[in-house]
Amino acid sequence: MCGIICVLSRKGDRATPTHDDIFHQFLEAQTLMEQASTDFTSAERAAEALEAVNTLLKGDAGVRAMVGSPELVDGVRAALAKLAPQVEKYEAALEASQDAHLIENASHTVSAIKDALWSISEDRLRTAREVSLLAGMHASEESLHGYLSIQQALSAIDRMEVRGRDSAGIGVVVWGHGLTEDVVLGDPALRNAFVPRHEDALFTSRSVRVEGDAWVFVYKAAAEIGELGDNTKTMRQHILQDALLRRVVSAKNAQVSVIGHTRWASVGIISEPNAHPVTGEEVNKKQPLVLAVLNGDVDNYADLKVEHDISVAASITTDAKVIPSLVARGLQVGQPLQQSFLNAVTQFDGSVAIAALSVDHPNSVMLALRGSGQGMCIGLAEDRFIVASEPYGTVEDTVNIVRMDGESLVSPDQPASRGQVIQLSASNAGNIAGMERVSYDGSSLPVTSNDVVDAGVTTRDIDRGTSPHFLLKEILEAPESFRKTLRGRIHEINGVCAADLDEDVLPKDVVKLLVARKIRRIRVIGQGTAAVAGSSMVALLNSLSEDAFDVDALTATEFSGFGLLPDMSDTLVIAVSQSGTTTDTNRTVDLARGRGAHVIAIVNRRNSDLAMRADGVLYTSDGRDLEMSVASTKAFYAQVAAGVLLSCAISAAAGVGSNQARHRVLNSLKSIPDAMREVIRERPQIAEAAHRFAPAKRYWAVVGNGPNAVSANEVRIKLSELCYKSISCDITEDKKHIDLSCEPMILVCAAGLVGGTAADVAKEIAIYKAHKATPIVVATRGDQRFDAASAVLMVPEVDPSVAFILSAMVGHLFGYEAALAIDATARPLREIRESIKEIAGTYTESTQVVTHIRRHAVQPAGRFFDALSMGQYDGTLEASTAVRLTSILYDVLSKDPIDAYQRHSGKVVTPAVLLDDLINALTKAIDELTRPIDAIKHQAKTVTVGISRNDEGLMDRALVQAVLAAGVSRDRLAYRTLKILADLDAAVLSVNGFTRYGIDGGEIDEANISIIERGGISLDLKSRVDGVARLVGTKHRVASNQEVLVARGRSDNRTVIFIPELKSGETTGITLLHVTFAQRLSASVMKSVLQGYDDRYNRLVDWVKETESEFRDDLLADIDVVDALILPISDTANRWRAQQS
Repeated sequence: MCGIICVLSRKGDRATPTHDDIFHQFLEAQTLMEQASTDFTSAERAAEALEAVNTLLKGDAGVRAMVGSPELVDGVRAALAKLAPQVEKYEAALEASQDAHLIENASHTVSAIKDALWSISEDRLRTAREVSLLAGMHASEESLHGYLSIQQALSAIDRMEVRGRDSAGIGVVVWGHGLTEDVVLGDPALRNAFVPRHEDALFTSRSVRVEGDAWVFVYKAAAEIGELGDNTKTMRQHILQDALLRRVVSAKNAQVSVIGHTRWASVGIISEPNAHPVTGEEVNKKQPLVLAVLNGDVDNYADLKVEHDISVAASITTDAKVIPSLVARGLQVGQPLQQSFLNAVTQFDGSVAIAALSVDHPNSVMLALRGSGQGMCIGLAEDRFIVASEPYGTVEDTVNIVRMDGESLVSPDQPASRGQVIQLSASNAGNIAGMERVSYDGSSLPVTSNDVVDAGVTTRDIDRGTSPHFLLKEILEAPESFRKTLRGRIHEINGVCAADLDEDVLPKDVVKLLVARKIRRIRVIGQGTAAVAGSSMVALLNSLSEDAFDVDALTATEFSGFGLLPDMSDTLVIAVSQSGTTTDTNRTVDLARGRGAHVIAIVNRRNSDLAMRADGVLYTSDGRDLEMSVASTKAFYAQVAAGVLLSCAISAAAGVGSNQARHRVLNSLKSIPDAMREVIRERPQIAEAAHRFAPAKRYWAVVGNGPNAVSANEVRIKLSELCYKSISCDITEDKKHIDLSCEPMILVCAAGLVGGTAADVAKEIAIYKAHKATPIVVATRGDQRFDAASAVLMVPEVDPSVAFILSAMVGHLFGYEAALAIDATARPLREIRESIKEIAGTYTESTQVVTHIRRHAVQPAGRFFDALSMGQYDGTLEASTAVRLTSILYDVLSKDPIDAYQRHSGKVVTPAVLLDDLINALTKAIDELTRPIDAIKHQAKTVTVGISRNDEGLMDRALVQAVLAAGVSRDRLAYRTLKILADLDAAVLSVNGFTRYGIDGGEIDEANISIIERGGISLDLKSRVDGVARLVGTKHRVASNQEVLVARGRSDNRTVIFIPELKSGETTGITLLHVTFAQRLSASVMKSVLQGYDDRYNRLVDWVKETESEFRDDLLADIDVVDALILPISDTANRWRAQQS
């Protein structure tokens, strides 16, 4: 994965905030927070005041206020320091209340206060400081404006480096200032700074291009070895030292646009020429200058280069190069910018996200997204568009974003419309008025306010702190996340613990159904880690409810594919998701709800798609405990904790099981956060085992039994994700029957085992060891039975029912350390490749390069050979890769590398051939060994593409579509309702109007009904429902029976269909459709219609056969459709008998 960033700005007109403006809000916040510990509502107003400060300090106006005003900055810091303990006091008072409902409702306010404080401290003050450093003393407004855009781009790249950090770059386009190339060449000082940089054909770091008065500066960093943040530090230093950039940016009326990128190399080696942005410049060809960045792969780039005769410098091998080349060619023949860009991107095969900036149109940025593998968000900041591949690239300046959609079609009959292009205009930067959107076939897709969504994340959520990786940070945060999930939700009465979940989690109507045993089945669904966490509920819920329910856990896709029934009103679905946006889970929830199922969500994000679909929601942690690493860890623990709470609450609400059983598990749950912290303190021992065993073992397995089977499944996922292994997961006692033949490393999850089960597992471990496997056991501290293991990793003693949580934590830490250990084995190879790049940049003759590489490669190659002979690469490096690399390295280190390689390879060798083959061999080996921890190859953090299963073709029927067009929400239509409407569809010639009614007021017999909306002929018809009326008559019947009804008006003889709208099993409304039915249908179609509506076909057959020997289907073609649907069955049967006789 790569990360794209663009900043397009305009000069704003907001006045610079004054000292009084800012500190008035601070003072109000401080006063309100003093009251908040006793008056919780005051905190909401304090949050608003702090957000007002944050807003004042944003953008150009905020930077102008702070740069050069140390007294203001010091005052802000002092105010923040005073507020911090006030917030701590408020949160402590909340937790001391032990009021789950209050804590739940107030957590949003706490988050808002902390967000504002964090943003002022870490975003606003830091931005002002960095802009001041870049712009220098006495900077002009133009300079502050320009360097703010540059700072925003650098900051966004910093945040997106988790997507890939092999290289990074930003292109800065400055225009509108009147400085042309002639002016520069006429100034000796400027000319000397300009000419060498202008002549760099490879567009490497600090290159400059000039087109009219539009100047392009590029800054890049490419490094095999380094940490997150190193690339932006390098680029920032280059920018800081660039006097030419400062001269141009500070010129009067100068405007700045920025396009940037952070790269995980897939096509083309890691180098500055391959770092993005790239230009459309070709060898010996003059054309308009275009910059472009790419996330994804242009699969047909080689074919396009040949087809269009694109001539590129040999050192530039990235597929992204074809993008600006093709756009530039369109511009050169006079095509408008949007047309030229659209014509280019529609030629690309593959899933891609693209941004491009034409220097001839510096006030526009072009964006394209096609396919499902990438993302693109446009942040609407003050006077700025901030474009990023992920929302967290925009949230430093705005949480208001527009997401591009690379998958949806304009309509099913326009397959070429898949994919979107957006043109951003600087004149309306920050507003949707500055966005023009079209599909890939050119169809207009206007951007409206409905497209603007909340990013759902802030910079406080995505700060890595001092941790080297987000994954480690999130594992270290897991105990607190677990604790927050429990807080206020376990109450102790007379020494007995009970789960305390309010109606927002476990709604009253669900409780009623549990008590009445109308809910008989419980299904726990999710995908990946969420599904595994959910599976921990099955044994516990069965135990606590004493098997009162049919409980099962399965993936959402399995449930939607094979577990759905026509009527699921007896089913409670518990849907588990970290993000709440997992397509497979959400689609399955829709399908289950449509069949009458009730849904409770366990989810981490408030207002997420899943939360909106559920009847009740149990938020984990504080409802916003986000993870940045693709491999999810802390969410697993919080989901398990939520599952225990919900299991206890469900069994208690149903009146089954014992309070003592629930007390035991809840009481043990409270000890887990401290036990998790003890496991974290054992990290050095876990790391030692991982570094000793992981790199050398090719085959891995994870086993567990009982509750530890859950942890084994979870650990298997993490080891697979982090270490790029295909790993088996089995029940401990079953492993000996399966695949010990491969002599694997086996991680045995055995925490909490006691008695005979523990003794049996010890025997299994001895069997593993006897068959040359490498068993590593996670066991409870003090257990001495596992001495046959290669290593034993101890965890503190907790209740056996929850000890599996600690097995999972050891597995997570083991996976992290194992990935580090494997990645470290690539270090000597990276050093050699890095030295090749440095030497190649110093010497022009390839013969000289080979000579110097031989000297520089001796030490790292020696370390590689030593590790290879010790078996450290046995588990990770393919044999063919190791053989090829070893051979070529020996040749490079020989006295005559060219001659040695020619003799061994059997081909004609030049220094250039040797270097290419060496780089290719190194690159292949490095790719096989690289484990980037936070980003995972071929995997995204949130998968937004999934199953497309629908309601078996029901949704596309015209009658169903008419109901939806009337404004009925899909989730208010039961599956049986959809099925009946679909069956009736063949009998309906037209829908002529509709009336939607709302029902409220409690029980159906006491309910009121009112008109919500009308359409078509209904607008001109009188209704018995005027204002608010009692629910009586036919409408009462429909609301009570919750069935579709076909009827005929008493006075006007019009034919209508009544459709009930349901939520959580209750009728919330009725939609009445005025329809025209066909007079006659063919016998087969009529049979299908009567079978689908009110079971009329079977009932008719029964009536007729009471007096007749047979039932003739062919006569169905002779009866009136409306009569067959509305008249009593006996009347239709009498007509039938007459015709049949």
